Amino acid sequence: MSGGERPYTLVAELTYRCPLRCVYCSNPVEYARHRDELDTDGWLRVFREAEDLGVVQVNLTGGEPLVRDDLEALVEGARALDLYTNLITSGIPLAPERLRRLRALGLDNVQLSIQDVTAAASDRIAGIRAFDRKLEVAAWVKELGMPLTLNVVLHRDNLERVAEIIELAERLAVDRLELANTQYLGWALLNRHALLPTRDDLDRARGVAQEAKRRLRGRMEVLFVLPDYYSDFPKACMDGWGRRFILVSPDGLALPCHLAHTLPDMEWESVRDQPLSEIWHRSPGFERFRG
Repeated sequence: MSGGERPYTLVAELTYRCPLRCVYCSNPVEYARHRDELDTDGWLRVFREAEDLGVVQVNLTGGEPLVRDDLEALVEGARALDLYTNLITSGIPLAPERLRRLRALGLDNVQLSIQDVTAAASDRIAGIRAFDRKLEVAAWVKELGMPLTLNVVLHRDNLERVAEIIELAERLAVDRLELANTQYLGWALLNRHALLPTRDDLDRARGVAQEAKRRLRGRMEVLFVLPDYYSDFPKACMDGWGRRFILVSPDGLALPCHLAHTLPDMEWESVRDQPLSEIWHRSPGFERFRG
């Protein structure tokens, strides 16, 4: 099967570095082996090649993309290509001045993660004191008139507080709430015995989310993502098994999803060695992933 479909989103994993230490992190378990990040020119070339492929949106993510000193240059480069830019961040570290600068350079949207609804609970999961600063960051985003997505990863410790999470999102006037159940890969797989909720707990939380989705329609989008463990069949990964999203890791691997590099007996190409279009259309890894 050829890669005839055009990708519409580039997930740019700028770094694996992050000040938080969340136990469900999607960073590689063998994190210490991944230190050779693409430089500024490398990422700007990837953006150009992605736009040539038909990509219209770039998700700037990590790790924590704010630790990149060249984030401003990357946002500016994406804007020059007319790519819609979404910053996926913990908000740590960020200052109002830097957010205003990123906005002026063309940043379109901020997706902010919060671990729970109280400082004590959220900071325990994050591994550092960050909750109060996250609320400040949410306020800064709204003050600049930018769309704000709130992302909360759900697991055994916070699933029963979905109603309170929705209330917090309403208070923060977010535009989109992602209630993203933990996907049990990477660190989450290692820690699954501490994280995995019961099916009954999950069903109750989903009912709360569905009611909120009806109530808030037109005001706030509410998305509830099921965990892999409680799906009858695998979901269409990244909206279509290598047909709509292309992810580039910090060290340059081009992948159809975050952890495709962990699949056994699969080979993946690097944007350091091959143009993105060649990888998308003809690489053995993408061909096998598409079936």
